[in-house]
Amino acid sequence: VLLAAAVCTKAGKAIVSRQFVEMTRTRIEGLLAAFPKLMNTGKQHTFVETESVRYVYQPMEKLYMVLITTKNSNILEDLETLRLFSRVIPEYCRALEENEISEHCFDLIFAFDEIVALGYRENVNLAQIRTFTEMDSHEEKVFRAVRETQEREAKAEMRRKAKELQQARRDAERHGKKAPGFGGFGSSAVSGGVTAMITETIIETDKPKVAPAPARPSGPSKALKLGAKGKEVDNFVDKLKSEGENIMTSVGKHSAEAAKVLAPPVNMESVHMKIEEKISLTCGRDGGLQNMELHGMIMLHISDEKFARIRLHVENEDKRGVQLQTHPNVDKKLFTTESQIGLKNPEKSFPINSDVGVLKWRLQTTEESFIPLTINCWPSESGNSCDVNIEYELQEESLELNDVIITIPLPSGVGAPVIGEIDGEYRHDSRRNLLEWCLPVIDAKNKTGSLEFSIAGQPNDFFPVQVSFISRKNYCNIQVTKVTQVDGNSPVRFSTETTFLVDKYEIL
Repeated sequence: VLLAAAVCTKAGKAIVSRQFVEMTRTRIEGLLAAFPKLMNTGKQHTFVETESVRYVYQPMEKLYMVLITTKNSNILEDLETLRLFSRVIPEYCRALEENEISEHCFDLIFAFDEIVALGYRENVNLAQIRTFTEMDSHEEKVFRAVRETQEREAKAEMRRKAKELQQARRDAERHGKKAPGFGGFGSSAVSGGVTAMITETIIETDKPKVAPAPARPSGPSKALKLGAKGKEVDNFVDKLKSEGENIMTSVGKHSAEAAKVLAPPVNMESVHMKIEEKISLTCGRDGGLQNMELHGMIMLHISDEKFARIRLHVENEDKRGVQLQTHPNVDKKLFTTESQIGLKNPEKSFPINSDVGVLKWRLQTTEESFIPLTINCWPSESGNSCDVNIEYELQEESLELNDVIITIPLPSGVGAPVIGEIDGEYRHDSRRNLLEWCLPVIDAKNKTGSLEFSIAGQPNDFFPVQVSFISRKNYCNIQVTKVTQVDGNSPVRFSTETTFLVDKYEIL
């Protein structure tokens, strides 16, 4: 019977150990500490024995993979089991080092449990272990598909209701009756035309909005409080620390990162504009742009009523042939002749405290020179393995791309890739069989870079390559340069938030 499976250092320090019978921590640490002292230097064996147990082991660089068994266990079966354990570890750890093993300890323990149950070897191979630990459920996929369908139907119903409400409002205005108010938009200050504009914007943008938290009454509350068990958690953590465990507190780091992403711009003025662009691009692996589509929009947010009657002065320096479209309630002639965005009726006001789409644009092309970031992936077979060279080049030098991640798929069941040269950093996701090449910034000063790695596989295994990034500069050079009042033409302070995002960016 198999007593335990462990990964330890050459000195016998346990990094990760899984016991398959009842055994105390002190006992397993004692057995592993005694293990290096039993080996005869100069002689190469695969096992050593004591009076009570047998150690079956395999060296892995600076570490040992050790199985502790009873002396009457079948050593041939144990050696076969040991080989499977040794193949599992590179699946989850990109380097056979102590800190990497510790980081993926739970992944390894879950995989160990698939190999051995109650001390006896299960009849599984590496591919089955990966499938079992991924816990991919057909029922879960069906449930999610049903839920997504229900959500789509609910959104369609919401749009239908909004259109009905809009139609009822128009009919009421046509017959000279008072338009029915709804959701705070029925005030006399906001006229029917602008209300219709708001409704259309809600339908058009379809973005989730976070509702403000309701005010809670002061005074004692008998409601269930989260964190009431905090003392028990603290006691458990203290107990782990007393046993010599390193407890990492990563909660603060993640929440700080989330706050950084979700934080609104500091200098948000009473007139604020969001300029957002999304790109969808598909390239061939041998060059050539199959399709590139870019959608952009200017969203206007006014938080002060005295700035509701304004005009936006737009500067369009785009030379690529972008198709521009103004909102139906915006004066199209004014925009065409003077590049200004204002309402058709100058006496009316823009809605307050809501995001209104005033201008959108679209660019569709197969012109290769329009690609903002070119990716050249070149896999070449070399014996049983494949050498992959991949490089990027920023063609649009005015852009600054942040948090760039180039994702390369890898063949399954062949372990971690061997990295040669790299600009930036990389992450190997062994669960999803992906190599993520991470670059914090790509700009005119850092416009090219390359990555070389080798791994067993065929050239087709490394496609499609996917790219994601975020930029604070937009691709089409369309900006709001000035905002003025309709009456008096006096300038108004405003703030702008520009975002350029990836919807899809693939090299097939």
